[in-house]
Amino acid sequence: MRNWTVCIVGAGKIGRMIAEFLHRSPNYSVTLADADLANLTKAQKAGYNVQQVDASDARALTQALAGFDAVVSAAPFFLTPTIAAAAKTAGAHYFDLTEDVAATGAVRELAKDAKTAFMPQCGLAPGFVGIAGASLAATFDRLDTLALRVGALPLYPTNALKYNLTWSTDGLINEYCNPCDVIEDGHAAKAAPLEDLDVISVDGTDYECFNTSGGLGTLTETLAGHARRVSYRTIRYPGHRDIIKLLLNDLGLARRRDLLRDVFETALPRTDQDVVLVFCTATGWIDGEYREKSFINKSMAQEIGRKTWSAIQITTASGVCGVMDLMRRGQLPDAGFVRQEAVALADFMATEFGRNYGKGALTGREVAA
Repeated sequence: MRNWTVCIVGAGKIGRMIAEFLHRSPNYSVTLADADLANLTKAQKAGYNVQQVDASDARALTQALAGFDAVVSAAPFFLTPTIAAAAKTAGAHYFDLTEDVAATGAVRELAKDAKTAFMPQCGLAPGFVGIAGASLAATFDRLDTLALRVGALPLYPTNALKYNLTWSTDGLINEYCNPCDVIEDGHAAKAAPLEDLDVISVDGTDYECFNTSGGLGTLTETLAGHARRVSYRTIRYPGHRDIIKLLLNDLGLARRRDLLRDVFETALPRTDQDVVLVFCTATGWIDGEYREKSFINKSMAQEIGRKTWSAIQITTASGVCGVMDLMRRGQLPDAGFVRQEAVALADFMATEFGRNYGKGALTGREVAA
């Protein structure tokens, strides 16, 4: 199998982490593209190839992507359709990290007659959690319920929200405000964000979980008619959800997202001292017995190349790099729309990038219901 040339559109925190992983691998040649000269300067100083291009300029972007084997969008979700269309015209495989349902729909339309692969939602959630959840569900003769819970949290919370910004503020607001895909009574449905509060405990720490948008990816389509209930919830420290509901509903900031973004980015500092928790639980029947199985993964910030990278950077970048590597090896379809649940968890974890998740594995827990 030959090496791939990859263009990452978006040289922010996640884009640079993807570039770091691919740059360190002997199987890839990577270029970072961005309109922001400051971002490109940081990337160039780190030793990456760079090119300046405005991702909102479809013609310029298509020209910039010519000759690459693969394109990864690490840009804001509203640029997804433009970047995906440019990748298609350039004849490159396409991957992204978006949690936005409408943006993913646009990618699916582009993939219908594509001669290259289009694989959106390849980060953490959606992304790795869908791979883990689908693989967990496949261990049952008949699936009953699947609950996926994911959180990117500060390791040392200090404010009332018990939260620091660790990734895209726009993406965070989308998750808190947009309708949530679920399966209820075997049928795909919509649920309200911030509802269905529950509590879990991992390693002696209590967390709360509540509905947020986008995390299931295409699992509702895949499992509709095969499971009674499927849900995705975000993990936070207790008390976070009630404050967010106050901001969004009582103060009306759900209708003023620009103001909410300003509030978050002004009041909440960013941190690299974070933890990413993945908690997947399924119930169903195995050999006639009703059972429960869980997959749990807890990832921490790490030092790579003499620099500390946050847990959310590592897990998100590992998600897209891992599935890209499987496609490069010929283990995934190389044309049309590709779902996360097409990826076998064992295959993903065996890649050089999936091994980053292996360091946080708390899996193997199983109890009879």
